[in-house]
Amino acid sequence: MTAVLAAPGNAGIAQIAEQFPVDAASGEQVVALAKEQNVDLVVIGPEVPLVLGVADAVRAAGIACFGPSAEAARIEGSKAFAKDVMNAAGVRTAHSEVVDSPGVLDEALDRFGPTWVVKDDGLAAGKGVVVTTDRAAARDHAAEILENGHPVLLESFLDGPEVSLFCLVDGETVVPLLPAQDHKRVGDGDTGPNTGGMGAYTPLPWLPAETVDVIVEEVVKPVAAELVNRGCGFSGLLYAGLAIGKDGPAVVEFNCRFGDPETQAVLALLESPLGEALNATATGVLADLPPLRWRDGAAVTVVLAAEYYPASPRTGDVITGADAEGVLHAGTKVGDAGGVVSAGGRVLSVVGVGADLSAARDHAYATLGGIKLPGGHFRTDIGLAAVEGRITV
Repeated sequence: MTAVLAAPGNAGIAQIAEQFPVDAASGEQVVALAKEQNVDLVVIGPEVPLVLGVADAVRAAGIACFGPSAEAARIEGSKAFAKDVMNAAGVRTAHSEVVDSPGVLDEALDRFGPTWVVKDDGLAAGKGVVVTTDRAAARDHAAEILENGHPVLLESFLDGPEVSLFCLVDGETVVPLLPAQDHKRVGDGDTGPNTGGMGAYTPLPWLPAETVDVIVEEVVKPVAAELVNRGCGFSGLLYAGLAIGKDGPAVVEFNCRFGDPETQAVLALLESPLGEALNATATGVLADLPPLRWRDGAAVTVVLAAEYYPASPRTGDVITGADAEGVLHAGTKVGDAGGVVSAGGRVLSVVGVGADLSAARDHAYATLGGIKLPGGHFRTDIGLAAVEGRITV
């Protein structure tokens, strides 16, 4: 018998999985549930449980787990650690400097610009980054991070279109998925603050076919080998966010897990059984996995966000039309009076699939038109620049 369990889940996954009120960041609770339900494979989705070592606890209990150890998850949990790994592996990335004291902040800022990239060195759910030509805004963000007790990472700005590449990684074995492009800014035309992602699309018609192989060979494999060399080999999903500049790919960041909204678009085109690929990775036999099969066409994901997101999203609003095909839940729950209500900033993702990118966009936005959320907002230009041929490398 095959079954899917979710801990804790949301209103969407409740349609296909049994839910359990478990703290996903507690290794003890996750292991107890896995043993009680006699599960064969635990898949850890969010970054916080991974950084806290939930995968270590699951493996220590003798249960197969998709997700890296706490040591390996530092590739996302600490940007300074990621930079050190990349430098050791000879991987191109932005010049960076860690600032851990307000007293040296101004001096450090003077070494960067005219575009400043200011990052929280820890986890920030995709919203800890400010990219700006306004030095005062860069300083304010850095000062806020320091005030919250986190180091600040200053980086040089990497020019060129960005690419997201997810890779299954088992030690030094790397299997790439389709490349995608995320849209981080909250508003059309890449305006407004950074978010966790407002939409994505795949494949990328403007990306040379050989670029994925270059990224795997020059970025992902060297980093995977360096982690093995450090005694914390990676097992799970390694995400590389890259800028494709005139000198080739350069890493913007790494994540240690699947990330939305790119995941929804990429997996919409996967024909191979996902569970088989995750299990092969978790059990150390990824090298024996048959080549992944992909359907033709394109996929577009558009995120419906709550009012005031990404600042202080309003929650508790009733959502209608969320049962349409292609709708994936994120920040939702079942309301006290029944029905689905918003419970987070990014509430839903709508996935459209079509024969090409234009058709996939039409499909996604047509579905989104039937969903109602008071104060909800979304970008209308996901994938549009690619459709119109405005992206070049």
